[in-house]
Amino acid sequence: MNIAILGLGEAGSRFANDLAGRGITVFGFDPSPRYPLHDAVQLMRSNAEAAQQADIILSVNLSAVSVAVAEDVRAYVSDQQIYAEMNTSGPETKQQIARLLALTGVRFVDLAIMAPVPPGGILTPFWASGPGAALFTEKLKGLNLNITLLGAEVGEASTLKLLRSIVYKGVAAVIVEAVEAGKAYGLEAYVRSQISSVIGGNDDLIDRFLTGSRTHAVRRSHEMEAVVSMLQSKGVEPLMSAATLGNLQKLSRENSR
Repeated sequence: MNIAILGLGEAGSRFANDLAGRGITVFGFDPSPRYPLHDAVQLMRSNAEAAQQADIILSVNLSAVSVAVAEDVRAYVSDQQIYAEMNTSGPETKQQIARLLALTGVRFVDLAIMAPVPPGGILTPFWASGPGAALFTEKLKGLNLNITLLGAEVGEASTLKLLRSIVYKGVAAVIVEAVEAGKAYGLEAYVRSQISSVIGGNDDLIDRFLTGSRTHAVRRSHEMEAVVSMLQSKGVEPLMSAATLGNLQKLSRENSR
């Protein structure tokens, strides 16, 4: 089996390395690769060159470039291949990409990454929907991946992921702000005790929320932008999700200083 990874950032590079380590032939492309790669990962010169070598194509890009990546490969894919779109955009963008690739016959999968990629790597939980989801799941069965097969509708997996993000990213934003306030008043221990009373007395979980929010602030801000857009498209005023987005953007600015 040949797999192409389009986008070799933190997640894509980890997927490429893990798959190569399992004996899969991996073709990868990224315009600016900066993460270490397994010796067996074959770096190609373009998205198109990587895609045309593969049985399965994993597009692991920011939502901002996901449509452009699909346009790059459109003339080079066929009905003999599977195209799994893994960006964190809303269902409308996933549907746009599926329409863009429809005439190629490629089997399209809306593939949602349902947990932070480190430390799970390719064993991170995925939810799959779309016309190619069942075949995708079957093809990868031998790798014992953690894939939940949903329906055949493009957008189902991404919708469920973003609805879940309202909760998880919102809770994380409250915890970040509460701990910051506790530190400002010299009462961090008190604030942590209040948070623990809500989340089950797990102080390690508080630290994971704090660390994860800061470490992945840029990616999660893109995710929450998609949430805000999705809710607005349904006439839901995203008051709390917009605040969560603002918190992540603040962390991103602090990280860049």
